[in-house]
Amino acid sequence: MSGNTNTLLSFLSASINRRAGLAVLFASAVAIVGLAAPSFAEDKTAVKVGIMSGEDEDVWRVVTAQAAERGLTIETVVFNDYTQPNEALERGEIDANAFQHKPYLDNQIKTQGYHIVPAGYTGVWPIGLYSKKYAKIADLPEGAVIGVPNDPSNEGRALRVLQSEGLIKLREGTGILATTTDIAENPKKLVVKELDAGIVGRSVEDLDGAVVNTDWALKSGLTPENRIAQEAVADNPYRNFIAVKAGNENQPWVKTLVASYQNEKVKAEFDRVYKGTGISAY
Repeated sequence: MSGNTNTLLSFLSASINRRAGLAVLFASAVAIVGLAAPSFAEDKTAVKVGIMSGEDEDVWRVVTAQAAERGLTIETVVFNDYTQPNEALERGEIDANAFQHKPYLDNQIKTQGYHIVPAGYTGVWPIGLYSKKYAKIADLPEGAVIGVPNDPSNEGRALRVLQSEGLIKLREGTGILATTTDIAENPKKLVVKELDAGIVGRSVEDLDGAVVNTDWALKSGLTPENRIAQEAVADNPYRNFIAVKAGNENQPWVKTLVASYQNEKVKAEFDRVYKGTGISAY
C-alpha cells in the first residue's frame, strides 16, 4: 500500500511541476510578445481619412504632404454623400473623417448611435442667404419663397439666419435643430421651402432667395455678390473638425494628423481654394 502511495505522490508532484513550468513559460511568452509588439494605435504610421469631393480635395493634398514630413502617410477616401463618412468611420473602414460640424455629428450620434468624437478643428463656412433677384433683405417682397436645407442641423442653422435678419421669429427655447414648425412669427408671410442641401443652391433661380451652405454655394456657381445675408462668425457653433472613433482622440497619430492640418501652409491653400468664403477655425 505504501509503495502505491509513494508512486501516486511522485506522479502528482511531477504533474504539478510540469503545470508550473508551463505557466511560467506561457507568462514569459506573453511578456515577450508584449515587448516585441507595441499596440497598433501607438505604431500607426498610415491612415485613411474620409473627405468630401470638391475643393477639400485640394486642401487635403497639402495636408497629406505636411503629414508625410511628420512621418504619417494619409490616404484620402473621397465621398459624395454626407451620410457616408461617419458610417465608414464607425465600421473601421477609415481612421478619421473631416467634413462635419458638431450639431451635425450630435444628430448622427442620436439617430445612428455612432461612437465618434471631434479631434481638431479645421474651418468654418458661414451659411448665407443668397438671391439672384434681390440685392438686399429689405427688397424681399411679402410672400417671398425662401429655400432652406432640410437636414436637421442645417435647417435650424438656416432659420436662425432668417431670424437674425428680422424675417421670422422662432419659438422661445427652440434649439439649434429648429424646423419650420418652430416659426412663431412671420411678418412678411415668407413661404419657407425645405429642400435637400445639395439642391437648394441650384434652385436659387426659381426662388426669391435660399439659405445655402458655402460649399454647396460654390458648387452651384453662387458668388459673394449673390449673398444678401450671412450668419455671424464669432462664437459660431458650426466649426468643422477632424473626427475619430471615441477612445482614439489622444493617440499620437491623431495629434500628428491634426498638426498636419493646423499649420500655415494648409491655411494658405485653404484661403486660395475657398476665396474667403471659408475661414480657418483653429
